[in-house]
Amino acid sequence: MLVNGFSVSQVKGYGEYHNFFTHDWQVRSVRIEIFADATRAEEIARAIMEAAHTGGKGDGIVVMMPVEKIFRIRTKTEARPEEI
Repeated sequence: MLVNGFSVSQVKGYGEYHNFFTHDWQVRSVRIEIFADATRAEEIARAIMEAAHTGGKGDGIVVMMPVEKIFRIRTKTEARPEEI
């Protein structure tokens, strides 16, 4: 599966899985953001789920959201998701 680009961020929080052994119950995770054409979104989501699935708590979630517009700050122009 080829995507044009993605961003990875370290995040803290908890959902279904709580780490009761830390004072704040939060766990460190990563968030991956991929901007892609809507026609490829389902295919990309399935590839992520296939690669990340362990069957255990904390496997994570995949969220698909529509993106109305993308602008490049450097050029002040509108960009298409497949260009990002």
